[in-house]
Amino acid sequence: MALRGKVALVTGAAQGIGRAIVEILLKNESKVAAVDLNEELGEACRAQLSQEFGAENLTFIQCDVTDRGELQEAFKKTVDRFGRLDIVINNAGINNEKNWEKTIEVNLTSVIKGTYLALDHMSKEYGKDGGVIINISSMAAFLHSPHQPVYTATKYGVLGFSRAIADAAEIGNYGVRINVLCPAFVDTALLQSVQEEEKMGKFVKYKDDFKKRMDTFGLLPPSLIAEGVLKIITDNSLNGAVMKITSSKGIHFQNYEPLSA
Repeated sequence: MALRGKVALVTGAAQGIGRAIVEILLKNESKVAAVDLNEELGEACRAQLSQEFGAENLTFIQCDVTDRGELQEAFKKTVDRFGRLDIVINNAGINNEKNWEKTIEVNLTSVIKGTYLALDHMSKEYGKDGGVIINISSMAAFLHSPHQPVYTATKYGVLGFSRAIADAAEIGNYGVRINVLCPAFVDTALLQSVQEEEKMGKFVKYKDDFKKRMDTFGLLPPSLIAEGVLKIITDNSLNGAVMKITSSKGIHFQNYEPLSA
């Protein structure tokens, strides 16, 4: 898919990985709806990037992705503003082992909701033109973390759901490619939460071990994750693909054995 003139919706867009994705989409002449719960950061993101790329190409929508009504409205506002929808990046995520129900709601349930809403607006089964969905998971889906059991579970879930719904899209001729991206440690505010008892609960005692892991595996810049997103969007052959991004191997893909009886 060529990006010029395409319309994208990105959740968790005000900072970190989400903001880097918004910026790379704008650089490639897409129009973007930046969706985030944090109004202050979201408006600052919109103001700064609008100066560079034009206010007509970017809108900010405050939204709690765990609220189905708000998320539906964010999709509606995007289409009302730009006239269509071609790309959806379900990126919003948190790290909270103490309030683990909220972690599931944000990291997994909202990704599923966002995927189905994206299909409502893009799938050929509903008379739309097709598009691309990218769900952001994590290398935690491959290298589970004893310090983050629920976070790990959500990222496994995003991976499994995305691969399964990608197969459904292909079988059903939805015209929508669905892929998943799994970065290792990314230099964002989310990593700081491992230091906070109110986020980690009893697992905060492992914060030094967690830091050793980060030192071992290194930190990725959000811009590299955005480059991975761009590769997935522009490669029309990718559906059900699992992109990994690590410090040691950079951007690469997970290979799976074909199913056999």
